[in-house]
Amino acid sequence: MCGYKNSSVVSMDHVLVALGETKEERDVRIRSLFNFFDAANNGYLDYAQIEAGLSALQIPPEYKYARELFKVCDANSDGRVDYHEFRRYMDDKELELYRIFQAIDVEHNGSILPEELWDALVKAGIEMDDEELAHFVEHVDKDNNGIITFEEWRDFLLLYPHEATIENIYHHWERVCLVDIGEQAVIPEGISKHVNPIKYFIAGGIAGATSRTVTAPLDRLKVVLQVQTTNASIMPAVMKIWKQDGLSGFFRGNGLNVVKVAPESAIKFYAFEMLKNVIGDAQGNKSDIGTIGRLVAGGTAGAIAQATIYPLDLIKTRLQTCASEGGRVPKLGTLTKNIWVQEGPRAFYRGLVPSLLGMIPYAGIDLAAYDTLKDISKRYILHDSEPGPLVQLGCGTISGALGATCVYPLQVIRTRLQAQPANSTSAYKGMNDAFWKTFQHEGFRGFYKGLLPNLLKVVPAASITYMVYESMKKNLDLN
Repeated sequence: MCGYKNSSVVSMDHVLVALGETKEERDVRIRSLFNFFDAANNGYLDYAQIEAGLSALQIPPEYKYARELFKVCDANSDGRVDYHEFRRYMDDKELELYRIFQAIDVEHNGSILPEELWDALVKAGIEMDDEELAHFVEHVDKDNNGIITFEEWRDFLLLYPHEATIENIYHHWERVCLVDIGEQAVIPEGISKHVNPIKYFIAGGIAGATSRTVTAPLDRLKVVLQVQTTNASIMPAVMKIWKQDGLSGFFRGNGLNVVKVAPESAIKFYAFEMLKNVIGDAQGNKSDIGTIGRLVAGGTAGAIAQATIYPLDLIKTRLQTCASEGGRVPKLGTLTKNIWVQEGPRAFYRGLVPSLLGMIPYAGIDLAAYDTLKDISKRYILHDSEPGPLVQLGCGTISGALGATCVYPLQVIRTRLQAQPANSTSAYKGMNDAFWKTFQHEGFRGFYKGLLPNLLKVVPAASITYMVYESMKKNLDLN
């Protein structure tokens, strides 16, 4: 909380003076806004009407403002918002917005200067460069005179359903002004400027760790099937894991999987931010690098993150595929030391090339499939309504599964190269050799071993990540 909300005591008379409105003019304005939402002329608003109205005002449904706005307006919780409830929300919101407007307007001249806005953001712990500040003012300042009047401030925030704090207003501006990198993007836009980016990493890290732990048995099963060069089927592999290691065997290597989450996300995020700026400079347009730009930046950032943490991925694969000796799994330190001493440092990067080759094709297929599925659902299922979170999750699940299936042969080759010691007499000589021997001895089916458990991970992994991430955002006070 920034402490601005209760900085002064104001009444509706102060608001009317600031707006240069009479009470009657304000009544007409609010009634007109209510009628805008009440397109069906029902005399009340339901959730669908509020969602449609916000959509018409170009406020995307993924921000979930419609549900929050409906909830805060529906004071008696009867499932509809009458004019009096709508009016009460407008009164409260305009008073709230005027209080914070006054607190930022330190010169008390009835307008917010860019430097006053910058000072308020800095006091709230939010860093913003000159270019971003100019974009902020430009977006709110509708008459382009370089200052923000209360009327412009009100129009920008009137339908924002959350509490009007500096932090929340900054979040709102990020959403409506900065680059939309797509619902499938792992990297939230603008976090680097946020007052406390570590909270996002905590939320994402816990969500990723939870998801990977719950789906760890499917991951272990997938890897075991991928490295089998003979006939591979699920049930015999399950029984083998159970017989060798018991229940804990299905979670072998999961510790490293969890450890990878935070650094991989952090590296991917910062690499994306850097690449986005580079691409924006090259295009001469930092505000929108386009779909191809997002694809290149996202794919390259993923490749950088993957290359950086790749040794951990290789060690995880070795842990998951090595045989238990007397029912005991090799210790992590011993296994790592043996790879270093017996195979050399380069061994930690066996299989990196096929891993990186799959990055951009996967992202491209995923993005194209997601957009196509979302358009189909909007046109034929939702009848031109914007898809909600569940539909988006479904589209993301299917597109992710399709992308994973298309690049799966590269995953199999990567895993086989990772699992096989470089100094082994039967070791693959490289990616091409692994491809040829797999095709020669196992045919096309050999490239898809373990695909079923891999696809079975998609739905629970996406769902768990989504639910845990949203829960953590609430617990960490991230809107």
